[in-house]
Amino acid sequence: MPFDLRFTKGQGTGNDFVLFADPEGDTELTPSQIAAVCDRRFGVGADGLIRAVRSRNLEAGASAIAEARDAVWFMDYWNADGSVSEMCGNGIRVFTSYLLDQGFVELPAGGELAIGTRAGVRRVSRSADGFQADLGVWRLSGDDSLVRAKSLPVARPGLGIDVGNPHVVVALADDDELAGLDLGYAPILEPELPAGANVEFVVPADPLVEDGIGRIRMRVHERGSGETLSCGTGAVAAALAVRHWAGAGAPKDWRVQVPGGTLGVRMFDAADGEHVALSGPAELVFDGVLSLA
Repeated sequence: MPFDLRFTKGQGTGNDFVLFADPEGDTELTPSQIAAVCDRRFGVGADGLIRAVRSRNLEAGASAIAEARDAVWFMDYWNADGSVSEMCGNGIRVFTSYLLDQGFVELPAGGELAIGTRAGVRRVSRSADGFQADLGVWRLSGDDSLVRAKSLPVARPGLGIDVGNPHVVVALADDDELAGLDLGYAPILEPELPAGANVEFVVPADPLVEDGIGRIRMRVHERGSGETLSCGTGAVAAALAVRHWAGAGAPKDWRVQVPGGTLGVRMFDAADGEHVALSGPAELVFDGVLSLA
C-alpha cells in the first residue's frame, strides 16, 4: 500500500543524502525502495539514505547502547543502491544537523553528541566550519590491492585502510591523471575484497605541507554509490595513507580537497590508540514528501 515519506535533503561538500525521522523504528524501507528514493532521475536523488531512529528501537542499536549509554540516536545509513553501510563521515555531520533541526537533540558549544553507527559510537562536536566527528581508532587493514581504473593506463598499488568501513587508497602522479580518470566505471581490485571497498585516488599538493598542514586532492568511487563529489571517511583514509607514505615528521593536520569542497582531517592520541577526526560543513537543503509503493 502506498505511503508518504516525509524527508529532508542534506549535503556535506556535495555528498548528498535523503534523511527521514523514524524514532520508534516503525518504517523500514526495502533496498529497492531506498534505491528508488536515491535515483537521480526518478526519485529524490542522493548518494545515500539515512534513517534517524532511537538506538533502543533497532537491533543494530543494541551494541551502540552497550558501548555508550548516551548514544540515544542511531544513524541507519544505506548506500544509493540499497545496500547497507557501516559508516559515513559526511553523513554523520548532516545527520547531526538534521537531529538539531528536528529538535531531537541539543549540542551546545563545547559539547558533544554520541551517535550510534554500525561501526560503533561516534562523537560529534561543533567546529568552525560546521561539525567535527571523532571517527575513532583507525588501522591499516592489510587489504592492499592492485587497482585498475578506466583511463588509468597502468594498474597502481592501493593501500588498505579501515576507518570503520573499508578503503583502498591509490597515489597518482599528478592532477592530469586525477582529472583523466573515468570513475563512471567501478575500479577493479586484484584481489577482490569480499565486502568491497571505497577506492580513493589522491595527488599531493605542491608543496605537500604548508603552515604545518598537509594538503592533498582526491576523487573517490564509493561502493554502492559510484563516484561522489565527496566521501568523508574516504578523505580521512586518503590523509592517513599519504601521511603513512610520507613517513616520520609528516603532520597530523590535513586539508583534503574533493570535487565538492574541502574537508579537515586531524589525527590525535587517545587512551585506546590514535584517533582520527573529520571536520566540514553540513547543510539541509529542502524538505519534501514522497509517495512510495
